[in-house]
Amino acid sequence: MTLENKNKLTLEFAYLYPKLLNIYGDRGNVLTLLFRCKLRDIKLNITCIGLGENLAREKFDIYFIGGGQDQQQILVSKDIQAKKRELTSDIDSGAVVLAVCGGYQLLGKYYKTSTGSEVKGIEAIDLFTVAGTKRMIGNVLCKEIESGKTLVGFENHSGKTYLGKEISPLAKVIRGGGNNGEDGFEGVRYKNIFGTYLHGSLLPKNPELADKIIKLAVERKGYNFPDIQIDIGIEELAHRGAEKLNY
Repeated sequence: MTLENKNKLTLEFAYLYPKLLNIYGDRGNVLTLLFRCKLRDIKLNITCIGLGENLAREKFDIYFIGGGQDQQQILVSKDIQAKKRELTSDIDSGAVVLAVCGGYQLLGKYYKTSTGSEVKGIEAIDLFTVAGTKRMIGNVLCKEIESGKTLVGFENHSGKTYLGKEISPLAKVIRGGGNNGEDGFEGVRYKNIFGTYLHGSLLPKNPELADKIIKLAVERKGYNFPDIQIDIGIEELAHRGAEKLNY
């Protein structure tokens, strides 16, 4: 092993339930983070964690959990309770989390289905979700509250998510349903968590958000984020194209 390889900045990435929660291109978020880390000479070690598999305490810098159908979400809900302590501990210590749709709902208190049954979350965030009668489906355009820049994606959910009074949304909806189709907000931004309903997948068309996730993980480890200019021309074209799509 060369000295250069030995000292290479490495991030540990946990991909939660990739076989069950991977709908509407959510895996593309993982590929985007891997690619953009590589451009900065950051090694991203990806560990897939499924049903019945344990988390290594305080090992991971970034977690990703995608979306799925109700049946898969129920399976994951039961299993993730065994990982609750480790996950919430890492969240409290600043681990970065990207959670999409069903994964986003599971970070909250519960998801109440149309039959009235409750799918338990890990209660990492003060939010809850209830099944609605109207499906929110289509292309979404919103403005990230932190940066003021637009985010684009695709939503397909009937769940209506409501944030606690002290919890901040990720973005303000310009076009689309967002969290619940009522309050005009999309997603959640809490500690180093990014929760969202945006599929499509999200990060390839929103490269600045991908870089923000990497930057937070790098700085949490006590390193400076590599200040390297990266051409995002193709990603910007995809972003602008999505901005023009009708809902």
